[in-house]
Amino acid sequence: MTRLLIVHHTTSPTLRELFEAVREGATTDEVEGVEVVTRPALAATAVDVFAADGLILGTPANIGYMSGALKHFFDTIYYPCLEETRRLPYALYVHGNNDTTGAVRAVESIATGLGWERVRRPASVTGAPGKDDLEACWELGATVAATISPG
Repeated sequence: MTRLLIVHHTTSPTLRELFEAVREGATTDEVEGVEVVTRPALAATAVDVFAADGLILGTPANIGYMSGALKHFFDTIYYPCLEETRRLPYALYVHGNNDTTGAVRAVESIATGLGWERVRRPASVTGAPGKDDLEACWELGATVAATISPG
């Protein structure tokens, strides 16, 4: 069985909706052989990343950047994971009130430095999520799970 790690900073009801949609997609019955593990960004460690076959990151866009919690996650795992996790499939979802551009750019820059491989375009949501936004998050979760599925 492969493992999908979802590292998230869920600080609002809106981010909770996005997180739930991602998790539901990742655990769909259509994808078999994938264990989904979730960790808050402040609790996730390099050991969690080492054990993962794929990764989904979730963050609010705070003042044009990823959350401090997700930045802390990257600060703690970067050097331990730098060589060991190259080519790790990953995806990202971001919520912002006005704009998510800076947060997406920051996460993608770090993921590129780690040598991770983006599986799908980020799900970027501004304002209240609509049906299409929640569907995009569901598809993001399902896509990453299907990518690492042994079946």
